[in-house]
Amino acid sequence: MSIFITIEGIEGSGKTTLASLIGERIAKSGRAVMITAEPGGSAVGEMIREIVLHSEEPISDKAELLLFEAARAQHVDAVIRPALEAGSVVICDRFADSSLAYQGYARGLGLEEIASLNAFATSGLVPDITILLDLPAEAGLARQRKIDRISSQDVAFHESVRKGFLALAKAEPDRFVVIDATQNIDSVLAAALVGISRLFSSER
Repeated sequence: MSIFITIEGIEGSGKTTLASLIGERIAKSGRAVMITAEPGGSAVGEMIREIVLHSEEPISDKAELLLFEAARAQHVDAVIRPALEAGSVVICDRFADSSLAYQGYARGLGLEEIASLNAFATSGLVPDITILLDLPAEAGLARQRKIDRISSQDVAFHESVRKGFLALAKAEPDRFVVIDATQNIDSVLAAALVGISRLFSSER
């Protein structure tokens, strides 16, 4: 049985590190695991990633959203769905919720329109569980090592993203597991594994 896990959060919340640690733990049980990330995850997606994160030309908010959705559509069709169909556990660092938080709550674009675009780009694919790493924007930005178009936005923008993620989690408590990302990584991993364990117990 395939399982689709996504990890969300603001910049510097530790998503990439957690994805790797969860993947290692699940792989030890003998399950096939694929770790991937957005924007990118495919050859086409990586090209779009370069544009949306590092373009020297201004990108409008709507164009930014559509670029992310284009990368997501390719990612799902070429990478995520084939892995799920093969029975793998797929762990994705960012997915559709990021568009709602960043372009919806922070950029101010319509949430209904973004939800519709997400559904189109993913063909209705929804994660089995979403781990939200929550911490104050200032703390997350202080951890950042690489700066791009998105991470270089001011603290108020990233705090809006944070509030957006928390609103999404409140609306779907059965899918989201919210973890305090100010804790050390061992505590964060332990909390994530507790949340994920219910998916594997349901297979028995």
